Amino acid sequence: MRNLIFVAFMEPVAEGQVFPPTDWPLHITLLRFDVRFDAGTTEGADVAERIAGLADAPAAAALGTPLTVGADAGFGRDGSVPVSLVAPHPALQQLHEQLVYLVADAGGRVLTPGHTLAGYRPHISHHGSKRLHQGDAVVIDRVALVDMAPGGDHTIRRVLRLWSLGGGGG
Repeated sequence: MRNLIFVAFMEPVAEGQVFPPTDWPLHITLLRFDVRFDAGTTEGADVAERIAGLADAPAAAALGTPLTVGADAGFGRDGSVPVSLVAPHPALQQLHEQLVYLVADAGGRVLTPGHTLAGYRPHISHHGSKRLHQGDAVVIDRVALVDMAPGGDHTIRRVLRLWSLGGGGG
């Protein structure tokens, strides 16, 4: 299995950028999923590339969407993960739903089905002192597909594809 995630970054990133799991740039999780592939083949890369290609149009359509940061909340077990909610926006919800459907059509498995579609609650996790505050205005200007364990290395994350305002993607 290959674990991938679509996110909207709130901080600058570059395609191919690698970072540790403890130092994620601020982001809105759009969809986390697995794809199956045979070890020792390039099939995993091919599947990721195919999914990225399918995401070209939805990602491009969402770029430029203005969002507002909402109240703080706690996610995860016992609400122990501090997050800032993101005010609902039809374009953000549409992007999320299109990604859910294209991943399903490509044979991917959504890891948190209860947190998708009608259960989707967009948020930006706090990372130490890095966080946004209620009322902050942000724009979807970077959508990315990230590999959660490139080459099987769970100590890093890699930006596989980046769609951004002013170029990028494809």
